[in-house]
Amino acid sequence: MSGHSKWHNIQAKKGKADAARGKIFTKLGRELLIAVKEGGADPAGNSKLKNVIAKCKAANMPNDTINNAIKKASTSNENYEEITYEGYGPNGVAVIVKAATDNKNRTAADVRHAFDKAGGNLGTNGCVSYMFNKKGVIVIERASTEMDEDEVMMLALEAGAEDFEASDEIYEITTEPADFTAVREKLEEAGLKFLEAEVQMVPTTTVALDEKGVEKMERLIERLEDLDDVANIYHNWEE
Repeated sequence: MSGHSKWHNIQAKKGKADAARGKIFTKLGRELLIAVKEGGADPAGNSKLKNVIAKCKAANMPNDTINNAIKKASTSNENYEEITYEGYGPNGVAVIVKAATDNKNRTAADVRHAFDKAGGNLGTNGCVSYMFNKKGVIVIERASTEMDEDEVMMLALEAGAEDFEASDEIYEITTEPADFTAVREKLEEAGLKFLEAEVQMVPTTTVALDEKGVEKMERLIERLEDLDDVANIYHNWEE
């Protein structure tokens, strides 16, 4: 599907996620808040909330933490706005940053500073988004299920998935955004657990970097991830 292998080392990915768990949970709590404010606290009638809950579970957020965040969101006076920034990393790598903020000026300044410090530059809306397609992406670790590759593939495709890819460590399932919830729910019903489950911006082409470019790109991603307002980062660097 994507040509980039961001899941090439599951254990390293997990270790990094564990270290950043507190920050990840804070950001996910904000996504839950936005979803509740938009469509109510009942996931049965709020597909956005349902999808954010799936994303929380993929990040190993405990059910109690999820439920408490939803309850808190129902009575919270906090208001966050979702904003998208677009720009360039080293060697013209396209970068899309999704943020949730209660102060647009602060967030814009922070994001611009992160790009500048890593040798990239923030662009205007639309400057790179044409190089991405919005897709539902579900990632399953092979070792987490007793189902074999063919069983998982047939289940996904019959549920309405657009594409299925298998590697040594993971299965990656792609859907159209409109089909994502139905496919995810079908896989959940079959008892499958996800490493990742959300609608993402998937690049149509990728850019390879030399060692110096890799250092700069990693620095940019690290700086952006450190920002509390940044929810998601998408890029077309071929990792």
